[in-house]
Amino acid sequence: MTEQQRPPFLGLSEQDIAALSRRAVTRAFPKNTIILNEGDQTDSLYIILSGRVKVFLANEEGKEIVLDTQGPGEYFGEMVLDEGPRSASVMTLEPCRFQLIPKEDVKALLQSHPDFAMHLVRKLIYRGRVLTEHVKSLALQNVYGRFAKLLNEMAVPQDGKRVLQEKLSQQELANRVGASREMINRIVKDLTTGGYISVDGQRIVIHKPLPANW
Repeated sequence: MTEQQRPPFLGLSEQDIAALSRRAVTRAFPKNTIILNEGDQTDSLYIILSGRVKVFLANEEGKEIVLDTQGPGEYFGEMVLDEGPRSASVMTLEPCRFQLIPKEDVKALLQSHPDFAMHLVRKLIYRGRVLTEHVKSLALQNVYGRFAKLLNEMAVPQDGKRVLQEKLSQQELANRVGASREMINRIVKDLTTGGYISVDGQRIVIHKPLPANW
């Protein structure tokens, strides 16, 4: 789901963050830092103050699929509430600053701040919908269908064209759609040859509607 399509309730307001910060510790991390590993024990909720992160799953061979990306005002680690292991890994995509709230303080906040409790409920519902879409896409669409869907969702109008503002390598695109880099390379080449897209650096420009099939 693109930034433009993401529900506004995913991000906390400045007032919300200010209220939560009284119980938080601020920490900064450089780009490409693993913040959480799948299977880690839960201990804190992380609120993103600046920067962006990706939420992903990976196997022992390093094959990866990206479940979501998040930015300022959003948060992760809400699974802290059931005290079970982390369900996914999180890595910074750029330098980031977070506020960390220990799990005991999270529980106290939910009791004393009903608005935050409702915010968390709505976010969990959204997460469930996103995961359902991921499963549906992986089960019912081929690689090209998933790739075209990703491009159409991420593209925004710009100078009469549609542009992916986020720069993504072919490996990152492959991770987003659960495919190999080689397959994405073939699709990109064919779409470029057909005049459907062009690639400027790692930024993709869509020049005309993508074909229904490849």
